[in-house]
Amino acid sequence: MARASAAANHPSPIRVLRHIVLIGLLLLLAACASSPRREATFKPSHSELADEPARAPENSVGTANDVLFRAMALVGTPYHWGGNTPAGGFDCSGLVDYIYRNAANIALPHSSRDMASIDGQKVRSMDDLISGDLVFFGSLSGINHVGVYVGKGRFVHAPNSGGTVRLDDIDGPYWRDHFVYGKRLLD
Repeated sequence: MARASAAANHPSPIRVLRHIVLIGLLLLLAACASSPRREATFKPSHSELADEPARAPENSVGTANDVLFRAMALVGTPYHWGGNTPAGGFDCSGLVDYIYRNAANIALPHSSRDMASIDGQKVRSMDDLISGDLVFFGSLSGINHVGVYVGKGRFVHAPNSGGTVRLDDIDGPYWRDHFVYGKRLLD
């Protein structure tokens, strides 16, 4: 009996993990907000000027939040070409597949080009993106990068060799010029 009541007083491992992720997210957002480099280069999008909250698909708000929290929790994970786990590191498509597989139970192909060709609603304008949308970037040779839009003009991605998973402004000079479209998998 004493053992059962002691177990009832301890939070479940999932609850503890959610609290850790939430605290980490809050610390990350506070660090981003106080970064002098960010203040010097940040240009607010139309939705931020209007002080609107991040938007999510109407029927999938819970799943979109799971995608958002999973993506934010992976910021700082090392880049590794072909990687698809937190322990082994991520490349861009491995990161996106990991997020969607674990947060939305959606398995995606391991290539940004193949992800771009799956079924889903295309979102042509950055202003129409909502939390959880995939965002694709490329050049004349086609799609070569993918990330997850987390709202408020920002997306999470695994940018390149030697780097880490990070949060970037989608309206930054490189990303704005190479944005091809978004794709909405959650509805």
